Amino acid sequence: MASNTFSAAFVRTVNGWSGAEVDLRDAEIVDDFADTVSETLGLAGDELALLCVEVEDEWFAIARYRGEEEPRVFLSDAHAIMSDNIGELFAEFAGVAVDKEGNGLGVRPAGDFELLSDLGVTSEELLELSMEEGVLPADILSVIAERLAFADELDRLR
Repeated sequence: MASNTFSAAFVRTVNGWSGAEVDLRDAEIVDDFADTVSETLGLAGDELALLCVEVEDEWFAIARYRGEEEPRVFLSDAHAIMSDNIGELFAEFAGVAVDKEGNGLGVRPAGDFELLSDLGVTSEELLELSMEEGVLPADILSVIAERLAFADELDRLR
């Protein structure tokens, strides 16, 4: 995994959000993300957990986990996933056909655009944030964290 990658998981509790940095370097399959999040946060049941990953100025991903529900993911740019193994796994998670030729132009978000809509960030807002030119993935995640009320936890971990 590139040294410019930041990964953190957050769980919503009765007292608000709690977060911890996670190490995804050893992930070999998509299920490894969920296992790492669960182990790191000590999840016990159907808590809502979010995994946030940012790769410098290239892309970000948010994965959503809750008990037995099917995991959901949003990937900010399907073209930028060629950076490393983690990017390829997130592309697979989001159902993106990996284009090794890199013929795509522009930002192409992928995955579940609705994964945060019940928390207050609509699919339109998520897409708009992702496609805004000149805005870094870290800044977009900060805006999302602010909207979902875990910005302090995100800042503490960075």
